[in-house]
This record gives sequence, C-alpha cells and structure tokens, in this order.
Amino acid sequence: MIELANPHKERCILVGVSTRKTSREQTEEYLDELALLADTAGGEVVARVTQDRDRLEPATFVGKGKVEEIRALVVEQKVPLVIFDDDLSAVQVRNLERSLECKILDRSALILDIFASRAKTNEAKTQVELAQLQYLLPRLTRQWTHLSKQYGGIGTKGPGETQIETDRRMIRTRISHLKEKLERISQQRFTQRKGRSRHTRGALVGYTNAGKSTLLNLLSGSEVFVEDRLFATLDPTTRIVPLGPSTQILMTDTVGFIRKLPHHLVASFKSTLEEVTEADFLLHVVDVSSKTFVEQISVVRETLEDIGAADRPTVMVFNKIDLLTERTILQSLPNEYARCVFISAARGINILGLKEEVRILLEHEFVEETFKVSQENQKLVSQLHGTGEVLERTYEENDVIMRMRIRRKDRERLVNLVGKESTP
Repeated sequence: MIELANPHKERCILVGVSTRKTSREQTEEYLDELALLADTAGGEVVARVTQDRDRLEPATFVGKGKVEEIRALVVEQKVPLVIFDDDLSAVQVRNLERSLECKILDRSALILDIFASRAKTNEAKTQVELAQLQYLLPRLTRQWTHLSKQYGGIGTKGPGETQIETDRRMIRTRISHLKEKLERISQQRFTQRKGRSRHTRGALVGYTNAGKSTLLNLLSGSEVFVEDRLFATLDPTTRIVPLGPSTQILMTDTVGFIRKLPHHLVASFKSTLEEVTEADFLLHVVDVSSKTFVEQISVVRETLEDIGAADRPTVMVFNKIDLLTERTILQSLPNEYARCVFISAARGINILGLKEEVRILLEHEFVEETFKVSQENQKLVSQLHGTGEVLERTYEENDVIMRMRIRRKDRERLVNLVGKESTP
C-alpha cells in the first residue's frame, strides 16, 4: 500500500479556484476544509492562493500568471508541497511539477493519503490500496517520462512505453486480486449481519468529524477511538445500545463522508458502507456549529443516494449545540426536518431526548406480529429470523409460535408468506 504521510510537519501551499459554479466565499470555505485535511495528513499550511476564472486552465488548472505567483511563494517559503482543492489530470500534474519544481497533490490524493495512514485493519488496508491503485492507473504516464524517447514514428517505441504497459498490467492484476479479496470480506460481513439480524440495527452517518464516535461511546458506554480530526474512524464499529429497561438495539459507527469524496474510495469501501444499507434506521449526525452544515447535510444525503440508503428512516441529530454562539437557528430547524433532536455528545446534553426520539421512530416504523409456523418448515423459520427481531418464542405441538418486531412495510408480505406456506 502506498503511504505518503510524513510523521514530521510538511510545509505546504493550498490552491483553490472560484468558477461560475462556486463563489469566492465557498472557495475559502473549501480551503478551510482542505487545511484540516492537510493537518490530518501531517502538513503545515504556510500560504493559501485563490483565483477567479470562468473556466479551469486545461494545462495547469490555474492561469500562467498564477503559476508564477505560486512558484515565487514556493521559492520564498522553501515549500516542498502544493495541494490543489480539486482533482488534477496527469497532464496538469506533470506541467505543474515542471513549473513549480515541487511535489503536487490534488484533493483526492490527499484524502487517499489520510486513509492510508489511518487504515489499521486488514479490510481497511485492502480497501484503501484498491482505491489508490484505481486512482494511480490513469496517471501512470508521468511516472515514466524519464524512460521514454522524445520523438515518435515507426520504429521509435521507447522502453518507457513498455514499462508503462508492464506497470498497467501489474496494477490491473493487483486490482482484480483486491476486488476478489473484498468480495470475500463482503460475504463474511453478510454472515456476521445475519447473526445480528434478530436485533434492530441503526447506523450513525454524517459528515466527517461531526461527532459520531463520541455519540456512540455515550450511547453504549464503550470506548471507540475518538480524535478531533477528520476521518478518525475508518472501520465500522458495532455496539449494543440500551434504549430502556427491556429494549436494546445495535448501533454501528461508520466512516464519515466529505465533499468531493473520491469515487474510487466510495466504491472500495462498499463492504463497509453495506452496514449502512442493511441498517433498519439511520442517525444522521450533524455538526450544527459549522457554518456549512446545510451543505454538509446535502453531501451526506447525496452519498446515501449513491449507495442506495437514502430511503432509510432517519433521525437528524444536530450535535455540538454547546458550541453555538447564535442559538436562534435551532428554532427554525424543526420546520425543515420533521424528525430531529438537538444534543451535545461531548457534554452529554439531551441524550435521553435522543433515545426517546429513537423509540418513537421504532414505534412508528415497526410493528409486533405473531407467526405460527411448522417446526419442520426450517426454511420459513430462517426467513422470519432474517427479517425481524424475535421477541418471544414458544412451542405448541409441532409448531413454533414467534412474536416478532418487524418493519411495517414488511408486514403484509410476511403475513401472506406464512399463510401461503401454512396452507395444506
């Protein structure tokens, strides 16, 4: 796995471009987030450069004059790294490296670097390596320019091109191997989820650093790793959460989302994100103290749509209310979000209110139903186990009677299925 992270602070310059689609204010906010990413990766931001353009420069991303301005800063500040807030093409990276004579990273490469340094388990390392290789594959050309001849034509094919093709073949083979490995991991996760299927399952989702892990610790009384930096959590963590004297649910903490998240990363973390798609409901944790929390909500919702989890019943959990200087904003949010609650996970404010909101959601979305099935019909018994939570089981002659909590939308289908199977 490729790891770029340096244990020492690496001085860097950030570059952002405002276009017709993004205002200068938005660009500054994006650079604020890029600065947090750089800090998480071990960088020290010494300067920020912005430019207003109608369209991006195909050769160098920014204009020629801006390239000269950045070069002057690189020389003056003795900076070894320049980070751009958007994805760069292989041509743009090559041209910028030649002009600036320093290392160039784009936003995706920086995020991949952070994930590489944060990955601890075998699954996370495999997912990150796959995303890195998929990112690297179309950018191989610039890695081997020192080996290729500078002229073309018949009979002039240089060793550089041969090396590129060899590398591409090796990377494609490795990608195929990693995909197979992740598919096996996905099957293992499916088996684990089947073992938990009798429990009601929730998932914590949200923008990175919104406070999901802190909230899981508070709800479950566990010690999930928490750090005030982006992407502190990569691997899903599941804990038992008591809602009342006789009610327990399983809650899973998941990787945080972020704007401009590399699509390779979303695809690679498929087995991890399946914890979200298989959940019965979601707690969407929002850092309400952030100036851009509305946009962050949109980013999370778009990602949930991409992975097929947008239809899950959801409670909006507006966290970090203790950091708000202007609390009037809390008055308007219930009108925009029908099911919401305001908390501070760090200070334990209104956690009982959150649990009550979850209980109300479960009462609305789930119903209790009793099924009577022949003990010989193990296939149907297994289907029922995999669909809902078994609250009580009794036996009557050759039948098993199961009192279950099931999703309201599944009730009619299951009643019809049991009726059909029970018919002689």
